[in-house]
Amino acid sequence: MTVCTTKKTFDPYIIIRARDLIKLLARSVSFEQAVRILQDDVACDIIKIGSLVRNKERFVKRRQRLIGPKGSTLKALELLTNCYIMVQGNTVSAIGPFSGLKEVRKVVLDTMKNIHPIYNIKTLMIKRELAKDSELRSQSWERFLPQFKHKNVNKRKEPKKKSVKKEYTPFPPPQPESQTDKELASGEYFLKASQKKRQKMEAIKAKQAEVLSKRQEERNKAFIPPKEKPVVKPKEASTETKIDVAAIKEKIKKAKNKKLGALTAEEVKLKMEVDEKKKKKKK
Repeated sequence: MTVCTTKKTFDPYIIIRARDLIKLLARSVSFEQAVRILQDDVACDIIKIGSLVRNKERFVKRRQRLIGPKGSTLKALELLTNCYIMVQGNTVSAIGPFSGLKEVRKVVLDTMKNIHPIYNIKTLMIKRELAKDSELRSQSWERFLPQFKHKNVNKRKEPKKKSVKKEYTPFPPPQPESQTDKELASGEYFLKASQKKRQKMEAIKAKQAEVLSKRQEERNKAFIPPKEKPVVKPKEASTETKIDVAAIKEKIKKAKNKKLGALTAEEVKLKMEVDEKKKKKKK
């Protein structure tokens, strides 16, 4: 396929745009979207992702991660970058403004490097909100952007019991003592068979007696009464405290003077008489 200009051509750069148009059509981009490349403010970028991951299964997984469930991740990326993105085979075709294409390339390459696209999408969303504020345009945005730490999930777990490597020595380890050597050292070797038998029986009886004594102690624990707390006798009320009668009388007088709650029967009668006198005067 060749591209050439005619006598009517007035923009020499259109030949490059025509070449890009053919490239996009070859990458299965729809004609309606590919024709947009002929506009002045629209550019395209064809990102080759086939050689970034060696393992075929891993490559397919990461490419699917870029598309997302039902194409949701790709749609979000398109809305944030104002670009049309088409994932086809071993390439990713993007059509849109230069600033958007730069972001698309970064997200695609990071996804192939096993960085989830959701992190970059979050950063783009924050940048979009910050761009609306006129005061923050001249400032650095690093303090607002999230810092995602890389976690190595496939790290090999260390064993609970670590085997310490012994130092190398050219000499062989000492030979373990045989049963005969042990008997010679203790003097049992020179004993008669009857004496050896008696010693064995005594050792067995001693072990049995020890086990019996331990078992008896455990049984006796149930019969040991618990320690009771000492009974504390209540203190007798002191009769020495004197009652101040005068102070109590003063309190009662004050309480009578105060009008708390409902009126007494005498007060009610007096009030009724006063009200009747007032009514007669008015008539």
